[in-house]
Amino acid sequence: MRKRQVVVRRSEEVSRTSSASASAYAVRSVRYGECQKNHAANVGGYAVDGCREFMASNGEEGTIASLTCAACGCHRSFHRREIETDQVACDCSSP
Repeated sequence: MRKRQVVVRRSEEVSRTSSASASAYAVRSVRYGECQKNHAANVGGYAVDGCREFMASNGEEGTIASLTCAACGCHRSFHRREIETDQVACDCSSP
C-alpha cells in the first residue's frame, strides 16, 4: 500500500523585509480561477467543463476534502492559480 503525501499552502502568507527605519510587508493571496482539466484527452480531443471558479467542497481548510471543487469535482490543481501580491510599507520607528 502506498502512502499519499499532501502539501497544503496557506491562502495568505506574510513576508517581512526590514531596514533601519521602515518595514515593508508583502501580503500574498492566492485565488483559483476556472477549471482547465481536459475531459476529452483520452480520445485525442480538447474539452473543458466550463467551471468558472474553484469552490471548496464540504471540508475545513487543510483537509483533503477542501481540495476538491464542489462545482466540477476536480482537484484544485486543475484550476488556474492567480497570485496577488500587495506591498505595504509602514514607518514603525516613530512613536
